[in-house]
Amino acid sequence: MAKRLIVLSLVLAMLAVIVTGCGQATSGGKGKLVGVTMPTKSLQRWNEDGANVKKALEAKGYKVDLQYADNKQETQNSQIENQITKGCDVLIIASIDGGALGGVLEQAKKNNIPVIAYDRLITNTENVDYYATFDNYGVGKMQGEFIVQALGLDKGEKGPFTMECFGGDPGDNNAYLFNQGAMDVLQPYIDEGVLVVKSGQTKFPDQIAITNWESKGAQDRMDNLLTAYYADENIDVVLSPNDSLAQGIVASLKSAGYGTASKPFPILTGQDCDKINVGQIIRGEQSMSIFKDTRILADKVIEMAEAILEGKPVPTNATYNNGVKDVPSFNCEIKFADKNNWKELLVDSGYYKLSDIPGAE
Repeated sequence: MAKRLIVLSLVLAMLAVIVTGCGQATSGGKGKLVGVTMPTKSLQRWNEDGANVKKALEAKGYKVDLQYADNKQETQNSQIENQITKGCDVLIIASIDGGALGGVLEQAKKNNIPVIAYDRLITNTENVDYYATFDNYGVGKMQGEFIVQALGLDKGEKGPFTMECFGGDPGDNNAYLFNQGAMDVLQPYIDEGVLVVKSGQTKFPDQIAITNWESKGAQDRMDNLLTAYYADENIDVVLSPNDSLAQGIVASLKSAGYGTASKPFPILTGQDCDKINVGQIIRGEQSMSIFKDTRILADKVIEMAEAILEGKPVPTNATYNNGVKDVPSFNCEIKFADKNNWKELLVDSGYYKLSDIPGAE
């Protein structure tokens, strides 16, 4: 009888271990489906974001439906509708046009599917639950401050210096924040005549926006500016909010003969630290690029998604008003790379291999 009790106890103990193990697997993401939609594959940044989020989610045991929308809003809406139909447990959305998702997100709400906006705020709808991003106003502010310090304006240098301004896609709410952050720093110097915008074009989005953040659009506009206003004078500064625009701007400057002793490259800002642009920084064609470590953003999004699915408090440290509500948000840290620190920041940290960057070896 005693032996039977011992055997029974061992069997029950083994069953308890098995049941407990199954319970842990279920709460750790098994069987949960996460829908991830990214704007486009045409920019390095979104390819890396999508890959990082998918890899991190799958490492946690989640199933992932990752979609890219080729910068077509109707495609993104259709992809999200399909993810709702598939029964996704949470949606992570990097929007093309943050104000064009209201209808499809009503469907998500009706199906009790939480929505996390990824790096681009979803606007004019109450059906977005959380937002994970970087300090996008701070991105523009950091670009503006870099220009001020590079020219010595903070030390009293009066120039005057010539400058032209570029803005991003009007459908991307971040583009407004980048521009506001930069112009809050630079406008006083424009008003004083220390920075001279010869074209007079500073208004976003009316005058300086580039649709879909396309390099070709930036190149064409830079060509026109150089021809119309800088035939007999060099340009000293170009405010570019991101790296895809900076690529087009550099192409235009090279075509116009910049990169010589008599026509040095202007101070040129950027964002995302794309591999091509890091090469431009190394060669002195671009001055800086804001580094937004997408590994950190991906990790934070996964942390937020896990908290939602497990009914735990979701980590936030900020709020953003989307026109309808204050969206609980998390701001990740930003830094900038330039000729002095790019290797330490981007290669030594493991973000890139040296061989990834054209001309770095």
